[in-house]
Amino acid sequence: MSQVLPGDDAPLVHDLIGIGFGPSNVAMAIALSEHNASVGREETVTAHFFEQQPSFGWHRGMLIDDATMQVSFLKDLVTQRNPTSEFSFLCYLKSKGRLTDFINHKNLFPLRVEFHDYLEWAAAKVDDQVSYGHEVVGVTPFVRDGVVEYLDVTVRSAEGLAVHRARNLVIGTGLRPLMPEGVERGDRVWHNSELLAKVEGLEGTSPTRFVVVGAGQSAAENVAYLHRRFPEAEICAVFSRYGYSPADDSSFANRIFDPDAVDEYFEAPEGVKRRLMDYHGNTNYSVVDIDLIDDLYRESYREKVLGTERLRFLNVSRLTGVKETPDGVQATVKSLVTGEENPVDADVVVFATGYSPADPVGLLGEVADRCLRDDEGRVRVERDYRVATDADLRCGIYLQGGTEHTHGITSSLLSNIAIRVGEILDSVRERGAASAEARPVAGETGSAAR
Repeated sequence: MSQVLPGDDAPLVHDLIGIGFGPSNVAMAIALSEHNASVGREETVTAHFFEQQPSFGWHRGMLIDDATMQVSFLKDLVTQRNPTSEFSFLCYLKSKGRLTDFINHKNLFPLRVEFHDYLEWAAAKVDDQVSYGHEVVGVTPFVRDGVVEYLDVTVRSAEGLAVHRARNLVIGTGLRPLMPEGVERGDRVWHNSELLAKVEGLEGTSPTRFVVVGAGQSAAENVAYLHRRFPEAEICAVFSRYGYSPADDSSFANRIFDPDAVDEYFEAPEGVKRRLMDYHGNTNYSVVDIDLIDDLYRESYREKVLGTERLRFLNVSRLTGVKETPDGVQATVKSLVTGEENPVDADVVVFATGYSPADPVGLLGEVADRCLRDDEGRVRVERDYRVATDADLRCGIYLQGGTEHTHGITSSLLSNIAIRVGEILDSVRERGAASAEARPVAGETGSAAR
């Protein structure tokens, strides 16, 4: 339950404050809503989330109209945790009048634009728990008798700065677009995360060549989209392999995403963790759906037959330089076989070079010094997704992402969201119950350490 500390200026104390409101923390808000609806007032968990975007949005720049999800619709925000939830993808379909049509479609993998619409629909149902247009800019400890009793979260919005107090944080700040070292985004040098917005800026022009760098699903989707969207333009795909590698989505391989696999990965020795990632990286990293591979090859062959080649695959090659010019971009492509470098003039170069997790404790300031790290300098994370801290920090800091080294490949994926948020909620409740007797009584005061 929320608690107001004694003192004229003491802020309300939330059981949980969430940083970011992407799919993971939307799922967290839903789990909280469902829990609170099922218990008495004394057992409710109070929470609020802060999101710097003005509204919900998830990879909007990648919502290509024919791109499909790579995970089953059953791995939505709730179903694996609560199959009867009113927040499921099936309930969404029912509300939109498309349930029967979807069943007749006989497909586990909805369009990405449809799944995004589902996420928006779900987020809207719990929007009383979130403040959009609010950016968390810092976290400071509230110290009482030498221990950190609460965390003060400073939030910036159009109204200015405000401080909110919490017993626990759940950080879901997502991934950051990754560009090759030394390459900066610009008007004609894009990351694929901004593809659709940038393409709109080309309206009224007649681009003649695009270069797409990367060998994964997003790269292949970008190639197919640009080829279709600009029927007069040449699309050059640059990657270091001979061709796109198919994703392994076979039934046994998919067990790497099972909830039980998280337990096994967490308990495994470091050497086994590394081997598991090597064995099963082809379920997610730098791989492409086989249907898309076949479509691109079929189109490439058709163009060769007709003598109208617009798809060019610069394989076993690497882009070694990119320079914006007044009229476009000059890319330098190096053959990994011969070492020969060739210039490729283009209107735009698109880097589909992936993402990197945001620093999980980057916002914590001096609180980060209390977070424990392993021998490789990585944040130590307990099985319940709580950052391991020194004994004098009584608050829970939970991570939704940035835990691949401890929890495995599902860390930043949709596959295990529903289960993960349930485990975090259970941990918050259990730790709250255990510390209830130690909570301050009327008349006690504390100080915010700055």
